[in-house]
Amino acid sequence: MVSGNQAIQAEGIALPEKKSGGLWQGLWTFARRKPIGAISAVFLILIIVMAVGAPVIATHDPVATATKEKLQAPSSAHVLGTDELGRDVWSRLVYGARISLVVGYVGTLVATLLSTGIAVLSAYFGQKSDLVLQRFVDAFQSIPGLLVILSVVTILEPTVINLTIVLGVLYGINNSRVVRSGVLSVKVMPYMEAARAIGVGLPRLIARYILPNVFYILIVIASLNVGRIIILEASVSFLGLGVPPPTPTWGQMLGGTARTFMTQAPWMGIAPGLAISLTVLGYNMLGDALRDVLDPRLRGSEQR
Repeated sequence: MVSGNQAIQAEGIALPEKKSGGLWQGLWTFARRKPIGAISAVFLILIIVMAVGAPVIATHDPVATATKEKLQAPSSAHVLGTDELGRDVWSRLVYGARISLVVGYVGTLVATLLSTGIAVLSAYFGQKSDLVLQRFVDAFQSIPGLLVILSVVTILEPTVINLTIVLGVLYGINNSRVVRSGVLSVKVMPYMEAARAIGVGLPRLIARYILPNVFYILIVIASLNVGRIIILEASVSFLGLGVPPPTPTWGQMLGGTARTFMTQAPWMGIAPGLAISLTVLGYNMLGDALRDVLDPRLRGSEQR
């Protein structure tokens, strides 16, 4: 029986050569070609370490109040000062990173799985399934995303799980068109015709040929989605419909009493605002760098 590679070679398609070099060499090449992306990746790793090691890194209990120490300016005792209840802003910032990253990463995972499923069903099977799914996507995209989130968290309990699922579904449906375009381009490639000619089943076609060739699209979209989901989670928390207090979140710290005491204690709003801005900027810069490196069209133009 003819193998898949033999069938592809019979079609006159050259298989890509395996490049030598380990993981560290690849990381060094990425850092040398995309220094901004590498710096962003290092910064984001530090944010993850901060969130994971919050019990060690935090200097105070994030929910413990001390009214005698309220609205204190940054000092050696409180690196980023205290809020109106005397809670340490640095400790709340560190613990707030946990909520933002959990919602960002898990929501992105949900979005990636959903967008991939919709894209494959829509692009590969085509015809009626494509028509029905794309009209559903059109209808869903006509509704403002923030309105969908506010409606769902108002009806349901505003927990981390509910908020994560809603954000994941929102971006999963919206991103399915981008993934669909990649699947459509792969579907008509000669190696796909060769694989179908030798009787390769649909599950193997998807796992062996379609997904690996749209993987760079999924990686880039995922890196950008993390930042977008963090912003939306912060927006919902800013409006008071996110994770309920006393659990600290960046959006919750930025809204509420932080606006009331902005002139008297500006560090209450500056700290979470910078955390959100720098984290989202880091994911955007990393996403741009990954797109330039992983997209074969951009990679080819760069080499030329």
